Amino acid sequence: MSPPTQCSAKDGAKGEFVKFIQLTLEVRFTYVNCGMRNVTLRQLRTVEAICRLGKINLAAEALGLTGPALTLQIQQLERDAAVSLFDRTRGGMVPTEYGLAFLETARAVEDSLVSLEDSIGAIKGLRTGRLRLGVVSTGKYFAPQLIAAFRNELPAIEINLFIGNRAEIIAKLRDHEIDIALMGRPPRDFEVRAQVFGDHPLVFIAPAGHALAGVLEISRERIAQEQFLVREKGSGTRISLEIFLSDTPHKLEELGTEIASNETIKQAVIAGLGIAFISGHTIEQEVKLGRLVILDVVDTPIRRQWFSVSRADRATTPAMQAFERFLLASGARYLPVVSKPYPVNAFR
Repeated sequence: MSPPTQCSAKDGAKGEFVKFIQLTLEVRFTYVNCGMRNVTLRQLRTVEAICRLGKINLAAEALGLTGPALTLQIQQLERDAAVSLFDRTRGGMVPTEYGLAFLETARAVEDSLVSLEDSIGAIKGLRTGRLRLGVVSTGKYFAPQLIAAFRNELPAIEINLFIGNRAEIIAKLRDHEIDIALMGRPPRDFEVRAQVFGDHPLVFIAPAGHALAGVLEISRERIAQEQFLVREKGSGTRISLEIFLSDTPHKLEELGTEIASNETIKQAVIAGLGIAFISGHTIEQEVKLGRLVILDVVDTPIRRQWFSVSRADRATTPAMQAFERFLLASGARYLPVVSKPYPVNAFR
């Protein structure tokens, strides 16, 4: 056992350890009162595997079991809980509402075990751990530099990176598949912790040589006359554009051509297929090379914010804490700088 003086210097890690013990006791107390005192971690992992893979044989193979052995585990769990966890269909095993409740518990327990492992390592003085980081597609333009800087400070922390659109990243956060998400507006359909780490400017862009390039104070009504290239519905950038043009008659009815990636949108704008409303952090190189211009539209750039988001109902691991401290102290410096452009002779 470590000397008391060494442990007291790591109160944060000990606090996470205590939280895990409290969570374990709360879960066990719940099982006792529900007549499920014999529920095991193996059974919870069985439920998770079946939900994820949809078939008994695939789940059994993933867990290193036979099909009959896995079936017996589920049947025993259903008897103990006095509920049906899955609907057996031709397409496979579909979780019931009760099954989804068990799935949520299984994922929460796995998160807590990871937190426990990292906390024990922190108490021992080890600067290791694992971080599953989700980044919305707009963030992929700065995320590599940000991660590299963090790894320079804590090289022993393993980082798994997931890139996706807003809906995909929110789904992964909800399903305990990532620890932290870097995104714009935090989700509202489940409780999260959210921390701002930098500004996120949204701008109108056009190809070099466009009629509006160099024009000052372009009105909303004038910009609404252009052909837009827009992200898919539900995208944070799309929502911001809809809010910006909400008072412009009929524009939202036919907003523009829908394109699912920022890269394709940029290439389409360069080709002259329309203009776009896009994150200023995605266009740094194209603006420097003179292939795109930022239009001077009134009330833009629209200043949004970048958030670090994690589930409110899970204990934070030492790796998560270290990354969030890094973001708060240094995250903003790795975001591209976007300024409002003016023609050279604008104020002569």
